[in-house]
Amino acid sequence: MDRTPTVFERAIRGDSRPHTPVWIMRQAGRYLPEYRALRKKVDFLTATKTPELAAEITLQPMRRFPLDAAILFSDIMTPLEGMGVPVEFNPGPVISDPVRTPAQAAALRPLDPAATVPFVAETVRIVRAELRRDAALIGFSGAPFTLLCYLVEGGGSKEFMAPRRFLRAEPEAAAKLLGLLGDSMAQYLLSQAQAGADALMLFDSWVGLLDAETYRRHVVPVMRRTISAVREGTNLPLIYFPNRGGHLLEEVRGLEVDVVGIDWTVPLSTARGVLGPNQSLQGNLDPAALFGSETELSAAVGTVLAEARGSRGHVFNLGHGINRTTDPDRVAFLVDQVHEQSAGALET
Repeated sequence: MDRTPTVFERAIRGDSRPHTPVWIMRQAGRYLPEYRALRKKVDFLTATKTPELAAEITLQPMRRFPLDAAILFSDIMTPLEGMGVPVEFNPGPVISDPVRTPAQAAALRPLDPAATVPFVAETVRIVRAELRRDAALIGFSGAPFTLLCYLVEGGGSKEFMAPRRFLRAEPEAAAKLLGLLGDSMAQYLLSQAQAGADALMLFDSWVGLLDAETYRRHVVPVMRRTISAVREGTNLPLIYFPNRGGHLLEEVRGLEVDVVGIDWTVPLSTARGVLGPNQSLQGNLDPAALFGSETELSAAVGTVLAEARGSRGHVFNLGHGINRTTDPDRVAFLVDQVHEQSAGALET
């Protein structure tokens, strides 16, 4: 028997729903005391690679809050090891031998999710079996350009000058590398879909560093290729989050995704004006709003909900990941406010 669509899925499609659904980027993580307690016993990589632990972390916020979707506990760097790139965390991701030449780029191998990262699909299966049936499970990957940033830079950076230079100095090698990453991430997302995910998300955390012309030339072709490959394998909703990419929305408009995530620097009404009323949106409360008073937070929730009116669908979220020092009680208040303020307004 077919499963009843969740509020999250109904919102994406623009269907009638009892309230606006809400989930939070990085909702399974360091702001939760139960997560910190678990992490005292195990390191980050072990937690991501052990299905039972990763499933437990994924489910922690779902037990504490009435969130409408869970997102798999993993890391965007996880599949890179399956492509022949060792990754360490100290505390952020570190690649000791970054890709700086065409020969190094050509040495990477396509990802075979079942052979190299089977623990991810197993985590999805465990979570889907234990998760509330009225809550959706989101699988995810990094987008090709963001993964290229880490591969070429060798770790985190404010400017990622090395990968931006690589795009221009080695355009042919960069295009091949982006294509390999896009094809591999498509297979990675499809493996999560086959394991039981209800929606898929591509995080483009660093694409906002690019100007529109560079994005159009180097990133749009591989995004179209990646999205097409995912579409050929599943009809699950697909979310794309171009972080700090307000200046790129004209180009994003041509991507065939179900939802575009918007960071907090761009009003949802502005994004809708560029993307059009038929594009569902996700976002976009400033994570810092969780540190204000309850009165201020309630008003901020109302502003985001009002900004979303007129869009095909809206999934409430923060405009980026939750800060690790956030009080969990404020998250509980946030979720309740989203549900209460939107209750009944979206029924037809």
